[in-house]
Amino acid sequence: MIKNKTILITGGTGSFGRTVVNELLRNYKPKEIIIFSRDEKKQFDMRNRFDDPSLKFVIGDIREREKVFRVMRGVDLVFHAAALKQVPSCEFFPMEAIKTNIIGAHNLLDAAESEAVDKVVVLSTDKAVYPINAMGMTKALLEKLMLAKARSRMSKTVFCGVRYGNVMYSRGSVLPLFIEQLKNGNPLTVTNPNMTRFLLPLPIAIDLVLFALENANNGDILVRKSPASTIEDIAKSMLDIFNSNVSIKNIGVREGEKFHETLVTQEELIRAEDLVDYYRIQYLMRLDYDEYFSHGKDNHIPVEGYTSENTKRLNLDETKELLLKLPEIQELLA
Repeated sequence: MIKNKTILITGGTGSFGRTVVNELLRNYKPKEIIIFSRDEKKQFDMRNRFDDPSLKFVIGDIREREKVFRVMRGVDLVFHAAALKQVPSCEFFPMEAIKTNIIGAHNLLDAAESEAVDKVVVLSTDKAVYPINAMGMTKALLEKLMLAKARSRMSKTVFCGVRYGNVMYSRGSVLPLFIEQLKNGNPLTVTNPNMTRFLLPLPIAIDLVLFALENANNGDILVRKSPASTIEDIAKSMLDIFNSNVSIKNIGVREGEKFHETLVTQEELIRAEDLVDYYRIQYLMRLDYDEYFSHGKDNHIPVEGYTSENTKRLNLDETKELLLKLPEIQELLA
């Protein structure tokens, strides 16, 4: 599906974009990869890092509808990663989150449909499930926009999505924060020691997106099953790995944070297909409007969804082992 194809990656200078570009160039030989993003410095750095003629960089914002339609011309496949992702930023400036995560996504989906792109994979998050903050709410609506496009009988494009929890060592995640605190000799700050988080190394997140590209049907959302750990065990593992004796300081659960993460709701598990390492959440099993809203099915609803509380829980040693596999951690130790 990728060889000799033109691929557009929105927000492509982020950690996801850099890693997936490396994977695509090394193993899949696309015709062209277009990186569409706002940050010229990151584009400059990425251009120098890869120095590959098949990489094309376009400065632009998915909020700019006309620019999105122009950049979509001739594109075969789309990975939509551009978003405002920081919970505090979205919480204080919710309209900015709406402009990027909803209106920007709407522009992209319209352009892909107009240009008859083969397939669009949108990247979503656990925070879109039972959302309690502005970031999660806008991502949840991103999923609904994608599903609305998938239901259109007029479209030739396959629209699908992926949803994952914490990508380890991604921008804004807890591990870079812990590293900074260790470097400065400050206590590691944890919100609550028993809070749980899914742990997903970035290469596994890339595998999820590529798996969706190959296997997702129209309207599917794919979820990678992942282990979880408590925040306390993550902090203790970091202290052990870097042989530090700084303390762990509990600061309390912050506004907009969940105690446990959910990747698949109870209701979604009814229609989810278990693919061993993945869940495929199927949304297009019923397309008739009247049937969808006026009639239901006598299905058994599971007691709970798929959460960081009931997934495989890593103990302290297992958490440390997973952290030690991260290239960022290995580089710091070296």
